[in-house]
Amino acid sequence: MRQRTIVCPIIQNNGEYLLCQMAADRGVFPGQWALSGGGTEPGETIEAALLREIREELGEALEITSVKPWTFRDDTRVKTYADGSQEEIYMVYLMFDCESRNREVTFNEEFQAIAWVKPEDLGKYDLNVATRQTFKDKGLL
Repeated sequence: MRQRTIVCPIIQNNGEYLLCQMAADRGVFPGQWALSGGGTEPGETIEAALLREIREELGEALEITSVKPWTFRDDTRVKTYADGSQEEIYMVYLMFDCESRNREVTFNEEFQAIAWVKPEDLGKYDLNVATRQTFKDKGLL
């Protein structure tokens, strides 16, 4: 089984959190709402990987003004690829509290929608199990 280190930004702007609805045909949690993030590349620092993933998934215009390490978690998940193949992966998640200056998001093919959500509305979304646990750990659910 392959192991991946995943960087995961918990992006906040004016008290609301950025959620991304995963594409219905791929990923670890197809169609569910989640936080953005992705794997580190060889030779990349953790913060560089985090900022690269934000740029790749959410666009160049989203300005991140603060990055603070928060916690980590690990588990094993099955990832579905665009071609329908699947792989079981042991994932180590490094979670970061991030603030953004703006809400200018242009998401890539990994997502089908985004939303800025007030803490009291988080429970109204079909959050994947990992994102739900993250917001529980933060005391928001």
